[in-house]
Amino acid sequence: MSAYPSDLDIARAATLRPMEEIGAKLGLAADELEPYGRTKAKVPLSVQARLAGKPHGKLILVTAVSPTPAGEGKTTTTVGLGDGLNRLGKQTTICLREPSLGPCFGMKGGAAGGGKAQVVPMEDINLHFTGDFHAITSAHNLLAAALDNHMHHGNKLGLDPRRISWTRVLDLNERALRDIVTGLGGLGNSVPRETGFEITAASEVMAVLALATDLQDLKARLGRLRVGLTYDRKPVTAADLNMHGAMTALLRDALAPNLVQTLEGNPAFVHAGPFGNIAHGCNSVVATRMSLGLSDYTVTEAGFGADLGAEKFFDIKCRVAGLKPDATVLVATVRALKHQGGAALKDLGEEDADALAAGIDHMEKHVENLRRYRVPLVVCVNAFVTDRPQEIATLLAAGERLGVPVVRSDHWARGGEGALELAQAVIDAVEGGSADFQPLYPDDLGLLEKTRRIAQEIYGADDIVAEPKLVKAFKKLEDEGHGALPICMAKTQYSFSTDPKLLGRPRGFDVPLRAVTLKAGAGFVLVLTGDILTMPGLPKIPSAEAMDVDAEGRIAGLF
Repeated sequence: MSAYPSDLDIARAATLRPMEEIGAKLGLAADELEPYGRTKAKVPLSVQARLAGKPHGKLILVTAVSPTPAGEGKTTTTVGLGDGLNRLGKQTTICLREPSLGPCFGMKGGAAGGGKAQVVPMEDINLHFTGDFHAITSAHNLLAAALDNHMHHGNKLGLDPRRISWTRVLDLNERALRDIVTGLGGLGNSVPRETGFEITAASEVMAVLALATDLQDLKARLGRLRVGLTYDRKPVTAADLNMHGAMTALLRDALAPNLVQTLEGNPAFVHAGPFGNIAHGCNSVVATRMSLGLSDYTVTEAGFGADLGAEKFFDIKCRVAGLKPDATVLVATVRALKHQGGAALKDLGEEDADALAAGIDHMEKHVENLRRYRVPLVVCVNAFVTDRPQEIATLLAAGERLGVPVVRSDHWARGGEGALELAQAVIDAVEGGSADFQPLYPDDLGLLEKTRRIAQEIYGADDIVAEPKLVKAFKKLEDEGHGALPICMAKTQYSFSTDPKLLGRPRGFDVPLRAVTLKAGAGFVLVLTGDILTMPGLPKIPSAEAMDVDAEGRIAGLF
């Protein structure tokens, strides 16, 4: 039995402050909060209009080395850093993504931080929260239903059932639904065709919600969603099916950011939840912009490792929203680095200088990548009780060699107090004024060349590999006028390469490209690599097996 209380026990022991008090920290009036119970609220979009033209605070991105089963703690660090900055007198708001039920019931567990660095109410945030994911699922599936209905009633637009690309979505891991056939059972059940399901976090509607700036932009983006091609290869959109208005109605409330609090009573926006391996992996533009207008410092995170989430934050979200970050924090743990260096999970508590050195090579690649964006960088070593002084000294020496601050932070065990040194290092980086943000590639670089630049410069690949047919697909998108769009790479999160088993810093590999798809509503081009899946499956023993509810309605086994 663990000597430490569970995250859920810690969250339950907290005394949550009234939402009016949390809102007041941001300068929000009582009528600028739309309560969802006593511990959650939405902030109406009218607040964003009120903030238009006002100076913005500083923007900090928290990212991490590539994820391992050993744990990195990116969200925990985001929360701890935010609490630490508040303790140092910088009015700070954190901006996180909403957790998906798929990983929550699968193998990852919840996504509200951990230890004494959490956002609460933890159970609500990890489950239904304010219903945003359900609204996105419904809007996506409404378009799918309208599409099949259009086919059933004569197919006036001439949709080719073999070239329909719009799937259905579900916010659960369900491998059996990846490929299905609909329309069986006779003439009354529409046109039989092959289709499938993706997880809601991979839906383009999710990406649209995360990147939209207001309701009108949301509606326009939804209208551009492509559902398939006609028999003469012309695109058909949600606007062609006249569904974008109804979809906007379903998403009207979901577009408003969700406000909650940390265990230390500091404000936190938790809004939108695209995955970082198959989507752009960032919280909503609306929440980030609102936070920047209401706070001295905004601390946000991006999904999975820096090769995925951070790259997409810089090259997609910042480009689309006109954001200029002021500092970046790269999270690592001694345990994770030793695992990246070849140590087995069962041996991570043992001292292993060789494995740590190999793992530092992995970390250094992330450091090199992040420096390309010309934003000050701080490396955070998220503390574990198994860390040894010599291991920390080795990491500090690596930081000195690379010219980057390395700070060990104990926020999991001590909350904001344990993150004070990290918070001060971030303040020093921000106030040093050296940020000169530059994306990895210009808009006018060709789509295939943008993809190659990500693969070579961020992943460290020798080159990309694409069949001639796929190269033509890239060229066709450019000919259609989409060449200025950014690239969203779908790749395994576990490796710089497309092989999840190649840990550390692999060299001498290529990145095979499998497909390229225009995401006209989101405003990016999605490139699938390797064997990446858009509908995950459950592990042999899913986390859901350990969950239960007692007679008083208290949930057990949730993270």
